[in-house]
Amino acid sequence: MAKKKLKKNNQNKKVNTEPVKRKEKISPGEYFRGHKSLFIIGGMLTAFLAVVVAVFVYIIQNYTVTTVYVEGNIHYTNEEIIDMVMEGHYGNNSLLLSLKYKDKSIVDVPFIEKMDVSVMDPNTIKIEVYEKALAGYVEYLERYMYFDKDGIVVESSFERTEGVPMVAGLKFDHVVVHEPLPVEDETIFASILNITQLVNKYNLSVDRIYFGSDGSLTLYFDEVKAALGAGDNLDEKIMKLQYMLPSLVGEKGTLHMENYTEETKKTSFEPDKRMDETPGT
Repeated sequence: MAKKKLKKNNQNKKVNTEPVKRKEKISPGEYFRGHKSLFIIGGMLTAFLAVVVAVFVYIIQNYTVTTVYVEGNIHYTNEEIIDMVMEGHYGNNSLLLSLKYKDKSIVDVPFIEKMDVSVMDPNTIKIEVYEKALAGYVEYLERYMYFDKDGIVVESSFERTEGVPMVAGLKFDHVVVHEPLPVEDETIFASILNITQLVNKYNLSVDRIYFGSDGSLTLYFDEVKAALGAGDNLDEKIMKLQYMLPSLVGEKGTLHMENYTEETKKTSFEPDKRMDETPGT
């Protein structure tokens, strides 16, 4: 029965005996005319890409920064500032830098309020650094805690910044960044600001400012300590220091100026005793 059905099905199939028509070959000219719009679009895209590449190469070759001026930086070196500004691919391209920093300052950098970048010519840029105003720092939990003129702790760092004095003798039990340093007498910060302004005025570099429990003030200049007393006549005393300290270079001891006034001009230098000295000699 199975064989008969298969035979019957084969008899019902129709065989196509008509000749197969072969496709005619299309000439290049006819193909172009048929796809003319595609060729036009492709040509336009190629030309556009060629222009883009040419412009890119021109910008890379003619807008390369070779000279950088850095102003206002103390905490960071010129090289560190340049690396921050000219980071990333093509970071040395003045045109891309002008677009990146147009009407935009660089912020969120420790110790820096902001940085402004200006393009002076295709090969020259200027970076203006505005650092945070630091009055001094205290040591806390093996870190340097920097505070401003109002006593606000603005930065915490493991690195010491040159030109910012250490302040010792202050009593506090905790430190929180962006909050006031919790001291008993908040007027102490006005005194610190006054001292830092005076030493800067007379071109002095103080290493440490020490406030004694009795209200006395001592400034440290390398190995020389200047004992200024309770802080009266401070301007006259620090002005006098600018003339006295050069003669004490290499010395180690205490310069007593507690009773110095413009009238008395009383000062004395007490060298530190050497370990090998015999008492009474």
